Amino acid sequence: MIESSAIEIIENADLQPFTTMAVPGRAEYFCRVDNQQQLLQALDYARDRQLQVTALGGGSNLLLAADIVGLVVQLNLIGIEASEFAPGQFHVSFAAGENWHQAVEHCLQQSWYGLENLSLIPGNMGAAPIQNIGAYGVELCDLFVSLEAIEISSGKLVVMDKQACQFAYRDSIFKQAYKGRYLITQVTLLLSSVAQVNIQYPALASALEGTEPSPEQVSAAVCRIRREKLPDPQQIPNAGSFFKNPVIGAELLQSLLETNAAMPYFKQPNDRAKVPAAWLIDQCGFRGLRSGKVGVHQHQALVLVNFGGTGAEILQLAEQIQLAVQERFAIALEIEPQIYGLPS
Repeated sequence: MIESSAIEIIENADLQPFTTMAVPGRAEYFCRVDNQQQLLQALDYARDRQLQVTALGGGSNLLLAADIVGLVVQLNLIGIEASEFAPGQFHVSFAAGENWHQAVEHCLQQSWYGLENLSLIPGNMGAAPIQNIGAYGVELCDLFVSLEAIEISSGKLVVMDKQACQFAYRDSIFKQAYKGRYLITQVTLLLSSVAQVNIQYPALASALEGTEPSPEQVSAAVCRIRREKLPDPQQIPNAGSFFKNPVIGAELLQSLLETNAAMPYFKQPNDRAKVPAAWLIDQCGFRGLRSGKVGVHQHQALVLVNFGGTGAEILQLAEQIQLAVQERFAIALEIEPQIYGLPS
């Protein structure tokens, strides 16, 4: 173990306990930071030794394909602050290490509404803008105000608004031009004490049919639906949805409906449509499939599960699924979790 001021730098650290997929993987160097000063110290350490820096949050949306070279920084920054900038309108700032679902619950307790549809999403706050997380008809960008981040190369603090983040479906500038350049330290969202319930998503509308639900009831329904559909990572290791729901053009949609009349889809802007990846995978016969020590969940084809396998085995299964869907439907499935390390 190497000590560096107030932080501890651990060599050859085991990362398996820090990821919900629970595949083996190690970090060349690892540290945990509890405040911004420690984060700056960690970045100084990395710059002095010319180490690549990789951020680690809740470990729920990543896959370790192999060991990670350089310094892995686990962000454990905690804190929630709110300011009322207009009657019933709040800017709520969350430190990056706040657990997402616990933060949603805290907001409901304070009667700060808007996040209820995003209940029970795994992971920490700092990763939410990277992925532009979304569920049941709501995306993070719908509520987003700004974020604070540290530039890895310089240690400079920057503030980015919604436009700067270039949000798209399950995407942001942090997965594109800014990939690996910043560590997000704080996220500010716009929430309201006035409930504006959104139950347009079909599964949610069905679960709450005949009621005029409160935000708390919407949150409870979302949690119930998610628990019925998705395996608990503590029971069956997984990284949640492994593929994005593809968005296709009108011509391909019409062609597919001619031979797959029951194919579900959701209309999108610009005459496009979103098709559930789970349905595509299920139609190719993968739901419930087990391949060695990895597999596809028996109740949700979108979730790949781990029974003691490696990241390389997970990626091999994912590739088989992608090839099958491409061949049958002419649709390219995109992997949703971030892939860390390179296959050996």
